[in-house]
Amino acid sequence: MKLFTITEPKVAKVPIIISSPHSGTYFPEMIADKFRPEMIEKPDDTDWFIDKLYDFAPDLGITMITANYSRWVIDLNRDPDSKPLYDDGRVITGLTPTTNFNGEALYQGEALDSGDIDLRIENYYRPYHDKIMELLDQTKQQFGKALLFDAHSIRKVVPGIQKEPFPDLILGDNDGATASEALINSALNVLKTSGKTVEHNHPFKGGYITRSFGKPSENIHALQLEMAKTNYMDDSETKYHYERAEVTRENLKEIFKELINVLK
Repeated sequence: MKLFTITEPKVAKVPIIISSPHSGTYFPEMIADKFRPEMIEKPDDTDWFIDKLYDFAPDLGITMITANYSRWVIDLNRDPDSKPLYDDGRVITGLTPTTNFNGEALYQGEALDSGDIDLRIENYYRPYHDKIMELLDQTKQQFGKALLFDAHSIRKVVPGIQKEPFPDLILGDNDGATASEALINSALNVLKTSGKTVEHNHPFKGGYITRSFGKPSENIHALQLEMAKTNYMDDSETKYHYERAEVTRENLKEIFKELINVLK
């Protein structure tokens, strides 16, 4: 199994790269037997179908990178030194999670040692980040600028993070630090006309990918869009819901059309 999949644009390239770091479901054979079998059968913290939801992007000239391995192998959106992204008391799963978001154990017994973690960083984490950097560098060389759009989804209710249901759509830019004001405002303006509930930097400001790659002073921008799974899945949040997904896809297309215009 390849670590990630690159989907090239089908039309003239634009300076946008979409990253989907949490839609993978595979586990390497060498470590799969360490996990509880029932967890591997249903890796519930997966950003299910995000790659499918965004599969219109190459028709707009956008490049996509999609991780193929489960975030439970290693979380590509966490600090490699395991520094927490938030300090407000919420549950934060780690670089190599040992529990899911509900606090249930992922492993059958033994804890991971530092050697295991180092191998996963080297074999699964760094190649993904290195490829993003390569794509951004190539894009900046061609256009003089680049935008990384990190695509995520989450259950509508996750009590370990907050008791209230999440809004439908949450744009994250680390309080304006990871993208230009023009790009942020253009995305927000479209989101606010979507008919969905929208928040900005609350309760998510963007994960490590957004925060580490977004350097607007160097003409490399990054945005994260977190969305409730009910935007494109059924109420059980287990099945793709084509009618809901089509509405959300149209919202997303409008966002990218506006972002492309700003980047011209």
